[in-house]
Amino acid sequence: MTSEETSRPYRTIWRLAWPQTLMMFFHFWIGFADVYVAGLLNREVQAALGLITSCLFFLLIIAISVANGSVAAISQSLGAGRRVRARRYVGLCLEIAALLGLIFLVGGVAAKDLLLSVLRVPPEIRGVTTEFLDIYALLLPSYYLLLITNAVFRARKEVMIPTLTMLVITVVNALADFGLGLGLWGLPRMEHQGLAWATFWSVSAGALVNLIVLWRKGLLRRGTFPPLRWIRKALPYLFKVAWPSGLMQILWQTGYLALFAIAASLPLNSVDALAGMTAGLRIESILFLAGFAFNMTAAVLVGNYLGAGEQAMAKRFGYMIWGFGELSIGLLTLVLWQFMGPIAALLSTEAGVRIQIEGYLFYNLLAMPFTLTSMIIGGALNGAGATLYNTAVFGVTVWCVRLPLAWYLGHVVMAEATGIWIAMLCSQAVQASLLLWVYQFKDWSRFGMMQKRGKAPVPLVGVAPVGVNLRK
Repeated sequence: MTSEETSRPYRTIWRLAWPQTLMMFFHFWIGFADVYVAGLLNREVQAALGLITSCLFFLLIIAISVANGSVAAISQSLGAGRRVRARRYVGLCLEIAALLGLIFLVGGVAAKDLLLSVLRVPPEIRGVTTEFLDIYALLLPSYYLLLITNAVFRARKEVMIPTLTMLVITVVNALADFGLGLGLWGLPRMEHQGLAWATFWSVSAGALVNLIVLWRKGLLRRGTFPPLRWIRKALPYLFKVAWPSGLMQILWQTGYLALFAIAASLPLNSVDALAGMTAGLRIESILFLAGFAFNMTAAVLVGNYLGAGEQAMAKRFGYMIWGFGELSIGLLTLVLWQFMGPIAALLSTEAGVRIQIEGYLFYNLLAMPFTLTSMIIGGALNGAGATLYNTAVFGVTVWCVRLPLAWYLGHVVMAEATGIWIAMLCSQAVQASLLLWVYQFKDWSRFGMMQKRGKAPVPLVGVAPVGVNLRK
C-alpha cells in the first residue's frame, strides 16, 4: 500500500467513492426513467415493473455473489502484490459469468410459471408481467457479464471504467424507454414491451463496452484464463466467499419478493400499494445507490489492506468510510425529505398511488442511517471475505423481523401498507446494530487469504501441486 493512502485516508476514500457515486447516480436514472415512463402508461404497468424487477434481481443472485467473491480475491491479491494471481482470478470470474449467464437464461424461461405463482401476481397485471419476464430472461447472459466485469474493474481500482459504462447504459436505456415505450422520434410505440427491450439493449451495450475495454487492456488473452490445475486450487476460496453471499442474496431477494406478495395481498388498495412501493424504491435508490458506492469502496480498501496483512488499518478504513458515508448521504436525505410530496406527484397522476409513495418514503428515509450502516459495514466484511456474517445478520433480520412484522402490521393491525413500511424501518434498525457488533467484536479478518503482516501468504487450499503457483 502507498504511504499517501495511509497519510491522506479521506482523499483515498473520495478518489474511489466519487466515481462510484456517479455510477450509482446513473443506476438511479435508469430506474427512474423506467418508472416514469411506466407511470405515463398506467398503474398496471408500473406495478408489474416493480414485481418483475425484484424477480430479475433474484435471477442475478449468483452473478452478484461471484462479483463479491471476485472483489475479495482480486483486491486482496493486489494488496499482497500477487498480480499474476489477480489476473488469473479475472479470467476465472469471466468464465463463470459466461457459463452461469447461459444456465440462468434456460432456467429463467423454464421456471417462468413458477415465479409468477410465487409472486402472487394480481390477475389484472399478470399478462403484462409475463411479457416483461419473457424479455428479461434473454438479457441474463449480458447482465452476468456486466456485473462481474464491473466488479473486476472496481477490484483493480479502475473505477472510472464501470462509471463510463453505466453512462452508456443510462443514455441507451432512456432513449429506448421514451422511444419504444411512448413511440417518440418515429419509433414504434411498444408500451410495456418497449420498456423491457430498453433494458435488454442497454445492458447488452454495457457488457459489450466492458469486454472491449478488457480486450484493449490485454485481459482477454490466453494467459488470463488459468489452467485447470490452478482453478482447482483457487476456486475454493472464491466459493468460500461467494456461497454465503449467494445465500444472503437469496434470503434478501426472496424477502423482497415476499414483501411484494404481502403488499399484493393486502385487503385494500393492493395495486396502489404495489405501484407506490415500486416508485418509492426508485426514489429511495438515490440514497441507497449512493450508499452502495461507499459499500464498494469499503470492500476494495478493506480487501487491499487485509491482503497486505494490515488488519488494524483495514478495520480503521471501514469505520472512516462508514462515517464519511453517513455524513454525506445524510445531508442528501434531509434534502429529499423536503420534497416527498412533489416527487410523488411527479411519478404518478393517481391520488391513491401518490399517497402510498409518500408513506413509503417517510418511513424509509427515516431508516436511512440504519440502511447506510448495513451497506457500508457489510461492504467492509465483503472485502474481507467474511460474507458468512452478512448472511447470518441479513437472513435473521429479513425473515425473523421484517416479514413477520410486515404481515402482522399490514394485514392484522393496520390493514394497510403503512404497516409494511413501519416493519421495514424496524428491521433496518436491528440489522445495523447487529452488523456493527460483528464488525467491532468478531475476528472477521480470519476470512482473508493472508495472515498477519510479515508472514508469508497462506495457500488458498492445502498445498499447490508442482507447477501450480498460487502465490503469483
